[in-house]
Formats: sequence, C-alpha cells, structure tokens
Amino acid sequence: MDLSANFWNTKYKTHQIGWDLGVISPPLKAYFSQLKDKNCKILIPGGGNSYEAEWLFQNGFHNVYVVDLSEIALQNIKNRVPDFPISQLIHADFFQLNDSFDLIIEQTFFCAIHPTFRPNYAAKMHELLRPKGKLVGLLFDAILNEDQPPFGGNKNEYLTYFDSFFNIYLMENSHNSISIRQGMELFFILQKT
Repeated sequence: MDLSANFWNTKYKTHQIGWDLGVISPPLKAYFSQLKDKNCKILIPGGGNSYEAEWLFQNGFHNVYVVDLSEIALQNIKNRVPDFPISQLIHADFFQLNDSFDLIIEQTFFCAIHPTFRPNYAAKMHELLRPKGKLVGLLFDAILNEDQPPFGGNKNEYLTYFDSFFNIYLMENSHNSISIRQGMELFFILQKT
C-alpha cells in the first residue's frame, strides 16, 4: 500500500480530501478554548491543512508545529496564515521526528497510517512528549476502510496500544462532533506516564 508523500500530494492536488472539514474540529476548538498556557509547545502530526494549527496560532499559541509528508498541505497553511513560521511547518515523516512537546493533537492522522503502524504510533507519541505531556484528540470509533485510509477501529483496540505508555484520563464518545461524524468519534485525553 502506497502511503508515501506522493500519495498524499496527489490527494491534495486532486482535491480527494474527504477527511478535511474545512474548519477546526468542534471538539478540538472546545478543548483549545480552555487551555491557559499559550507558551506550551504543541505538535499536530499529519496535520494536513491544519485548521487546528491556524486557530491556535491566531489565538496566541505561537509555539505550534505541524509535521506532514505533503508539501502541498503545508503550503496551504502558509497561504492561509502568512505569519505562521515556516520553520514550524515540518515536511517530514512523523516517525523520523526528533523533538519534544508538551501537547500533541490527534486529528485524522491515526486513521491515515496503516493499522500495522499503530503500536509504533503509540510508542513514538510517548517518545515525543515531555514528562506529563498530553496526547489529545479524536479517533474514529467505526468500521471504515481496510484497503486505504481512513482506517477505522474501536476503543478496545485503541486501549491496547496506549495502556502501557499513558494514563488514560478520557476516551469517550465525542458529544460535539460535526454532524457527519456524530456517533463515529471518540474524544480522548492521555497523559504520558
């Protein structure tokens, strides 16, 4: 299965980006709205067009980083938010990233990687987070595709990946998902052990 940079760039070129809401996800906006430390270092992996990074940056969180395989997606952010520091738009493979963060945001990255990489995802998140750092976001709680992204799953499966790396503060049905995802998303908050 080809999930290379070329695969993702083609998706953006041909506008086959059904996962892209065109706006910040309501559950994440609600979570961000209660954050107090605007200096915290935030990563959005596989961020795509990252309306979440845009919202954070425009609301005073200037220590936000987006990593993505698609140069087109990163350029889309720069076009929408010209003041966003280019050094914080990282064109790279998430699994090769070497840095540390206070908060990592999950928004459709987990469902874009092949399910065989999910244990690696949990381990890499743990590695990238600073002590007491949090992994927060949304996961699909639905049966989706088996041969291409988005790949689905369920809470019981997800817990097997995260249990040994994180304290699981919350993983429950998202009550404020957009209408087309109602009943299909889990909102979660995990803290590095």
